[in-house]
Amino acid sequence: MDAKNILKFIEKLAENNNREWFAANKEWYLEVKNEVDQFAKLWLERLVELDPELAGLEPKDCVYRIYRDIRFSPNKEPYKHWMGIYVAKKGGRKSPYGGYYLHLQPGQCMFAGGIWCPEPELLKALRQDIYDNAEELEEIFAKKEVTPYLKDFDTEYMLKTVPASFRQKNPDYDPEWPHADWLKRKAFTFSYPLRDKELEKPDFIDNLMTLCRAGKPLNDFLNYTVENQ
Repeated sequence: MDAKNILKFIEKLAENNNREWFAANKEWYLEVKNEVDQFAKLWLERLVELDPELAGLEPKDCVYRIYRDIRFSPNKEPYKHWMGIYVAKKGGRKSPYGGYYLHLQPGQCMFAGGIWCPEPELLKALRQDIYDNAEELEEIFAKKEVTPYLKDFDTEYMLKTVPASFRQKNPDYDPEWPHADWLKRKAFTFSYPLRDKELEKPDFIDNLMTLCRAGKPLNDFLNYTVENQ
């Protein structure tokens, strides 16, 4: 993957986010898109070795479109400032399951996984299963292949307090419970930042797979709830 070329295109697109510039640079975009698609194909092949349930997915299922849906947005820029690949069973980027995500954006590249902002009923089920199986989740975060990279769930989407509906359903809940923050989350994602230069290294796919192996136990934990929802 020519990461330098991909990130340069994204940088220039962010600076010239209009249809005229995009049309004039369509060949560059198609070159970059092909690079991302080919990397997604390689990554999928490696991921299926780690998680056979991902078999059958293709790059078109997992690579996000560059075009923004501006119909209901006050921001009328037609293109995203990033490119991304999300690999998850039963749908790729449209799947409700926890999966593996690579975010490509100058200065903000990252690996991520888990479940982002699930539907209300699934969110309630995830909170309950985390509460009921907190020791198992603690053990996952403490695994030697996990803890160097993923210390906890991300904190970007959080409530200020544990939801009243959860407390009503669990009258024995102790407000001093040490993992109360897990119950405040509206998303159960985990992430690891990547320097732009890391994506240019020949062994980047191997390093990315190390992060995927770290994320798999967390995805498996979350996906058990999705399966039984």
